[in-house]
Amino acid sequence: MKLLDLTPAEIAFLSSPPAVPDDLQARLTRRLGAMLTARLHLPVQLQTQSGLATIDAAARLCWQPDPALATLWLTRRLGGQRVAGVASFVPRSLIQNLDEVLAECWLDAASPATFPPALVWHIENDYTQAKLAVLLPRHSNDMTRWAREVIRHG
Repeated sequence: MKLLDLTPAEIAFLSSPPAVPDDLQARLTRRLGAMLTARLHLPVQLQTQSGLATIDAAARLCWQPDPALATLWLTRRLGGQRVAGVASFVPRSLIQNLDEVLAECWLDAASPATFPPALVWHIENDYTQAKLAVLLPRHSNDMTRWAREVIRHG
């Protein structure tokens, strides 16, 4: 039995380089933007920053939302429209939502062999500008264990 010749479209497909998978920060940025937009009921733009690139990785995962983000979260989640004042604490619901997004993002794709010790975002919307950072564990095994625990108890 003789095989048919490949069509030009098939040759182009087979000779094209493999698709490069997203990196963790790009995937997480898209998902965080979608989650914050949905939970806050207003459009939110996230831009990655490299402000904490020199910080050593944490032993445990640690979110660092700034007071402006905590205030925006509290105001909008409690039904307020105008952001005023400064929250004196970071709401647990904000951290839980951030944990869930990161855990899902981590487990959705193959664990990267290397990942940055910290990720930082600049957040903008009509009401405020804020920063959000997360310090990541040193080892991908620790990160995978953490993500599975978040999903299991979420």
